[in-house]
Amino acid sequence: NGRLFLWSCLRTQINGGGRGAHGERGGEWYCWVRNKKKNMQAFVGGAASLNAESASVAVNRRGSFVNARSSHSRRVTRGNSSSSSSSALKMVSAETAAKLAQTGDEFADKVINSIRFLAVDAVEKANSGHPGMPMGMAPTSYVLWDQHMKFNPKNPNWVNRDRFVLSCGHGSMLQYALLHLFGYDSVSMDDIKQFRQIGSVTPGHPENFETPGVEVTTGPLGQGICNAVGIAAAETHLAAVFNKPDAPKIVDNYTYCILGDGCMMEGVASEACSLAGHWGLGKLIAFYDDNSISIDGRTDISFTEDVLKRYESYGWQIINVPAGNTDLAGLDAAIKEAKACTDKPTLINVTTIIGYGSPNKADSYAVHGAALGKDEVQATRDYLGWEYEPFEIPSEVTDHTMRKIKEGADAEAAWKKDFEAYKEKYPEEAKVFEEQCINNSLPSGWEDALKKAGEECGAMATRQLSEKMLNALAPVVPGLVGGSADLAGSNLTIMKGFGNFLKETPEGRNIRFGVREHGMGAICNGIQLYNAGLKAYCATFFIFTDYMRGAMRVSALSQSAVIYVMTHDSVFLGEDGPTH
Repeated sequence: NGRLFLWSCLRTQINGGGRGAHGERGGEWYCWVRNKKKNMQAFVGGAASLNAESASVAVNRRGSFVNARSSHSRRVTRGNSSSSSSSALKMVSAETAAKLAQTGDEFADKVINSIRFLAVDAVEKANSGHPGMPMGMAPTSYVLWDQHMKFNPKNPNWVNRDRFVLSCGHGSMLQYALLHLFGYDSVSMDDIKQFRQIGSVTPGHPENFETPGVEVTTGPLGQGICNAVGIAAAETHLAAVFNKPDAPKIVDNYTYCILGDGCMMEGVASEACSLAGHWGLGKLIAFYDDNSISIDGRTDISFTEDVLKRYESYGWQIINVPAGNTDLAGLDAAIKEAKACTDKPTLINVTTIIGYGSPNKADSYAVHGAALGKDEVQATRDYLGWEYEPFEIPSEVTDHTMRKIKEGADAEAAWKKDFEAYKEKYPEEAKVFEEQCINNSLPSGWEDALKKAGEECGAMATRQLSEKMLNALAPVVPGLVGGSADLAGSNLTIMKGFGNFLKETPEGRNIRFGVREHGMGAICNGIQLYNAGLKAYCATFFIFTDYMRGAMRVSALSQSAVIYVMTHDSVFLGEDGPTH
């Protein structure tokens, strides 16, 4: 009668998996189900701790399956729990199986598929781009933007907004789809149709100077997560400086970042994320799109380390969502748990299938960096039940997402009311906050301070002059922050009397980056692009700027105005040899 029956079943134990929330090892179950009447097959699979309603199911109407692949070295901490997988092996109808292939929430699926198909259709029209990541991370992005992120689409520069960074910038259509659906004027449907075209505001990788709502310029992998560390550090510092225990918080926002396997491989990300853990940046929440695919193929040809243990050793909280394409409740719970942790940054490991919904290209490198092709686009539409034309969004979806316009305006209005209450209690601090953080302007007197210091200086080495100027500016420019890559005593870049920025003293203005030149430059980009009046500088020997050239290039491209201090550039400093 059209019902599915079990064809065969295999339960496997994953060797090498980390301990679960209660000490157990992760397991997965798989079963073939087949509908003889309709010649439909499905491959059902999921973590042993999940029940059937949250398991990942894939149906291919041509008689094969899109796999729900296993994942190695996972610690299952999110999702609906069950003591064993046997209770999940039950008879389901073909209709139910098709629903399980998505989230089970018909309206949520419609919003998620709106995000997916804006990306698919834009890449297809351009015949260039990366559709796979947006297709896989659409559920995560939906939960984040729809239920958690605080922003005002009509004022992208509201100072207390949450920040969103797409570190894997090749998936830029994900961000453009979100900006469009949630009410930003910067990305119209016509702009989406001009994806990757010269002169458009929807370039192949996000650019903050082109598209309001894009916080930072990303594309070189690893840079974005470092920028996110800098943004979160800026929020932490300003909160320590301005927030008062007996007044409303005026600096109180989260930094969210999506990063992928490529970002995890880049060394610059390790530098910055090590510092994020050291600093205890509890408002930084990163989503790892763990899909195990890169341009060259499966990542296990070059990348087999335990990423989660590495981040745990950095001092991050680790949360797992093993069914990232379907488990909306698990995603929501993970974000809530991340917010509850105030003394550590959080890495949410979201296991996904890249190109989710594409019957013949999902979970392969073929969907990573190329258009799906006309036939596969239609097959994907059929598989996901998407009956709309290219670039067509159901009205009920826009009615829902556009509510963020009012919600965002209300949130900003409530913040302004809080700021007025703050101003009554702390008028001097409020004046500085308005000048620095809202107007993003320098205080009066900074030029006079430089002139006076210059008049008092005699002949001395240029780095000593730099030190004099830095310490002349420090008292009159409270937003001046920065440091050196473990060379502060040689670069002469300490602001005397202004303390160190540390987990215990976040109000400090001297940043100790350690020997991390590349991460230092990228973090400073994030501090600047937090856009709340902080003026970031960083320093090293001139020759070691080679280590951070990638970040310096992005500084120039994104117009971030980071101050780079480079010393020991003279051939007369020869005793260190040609390496220095």
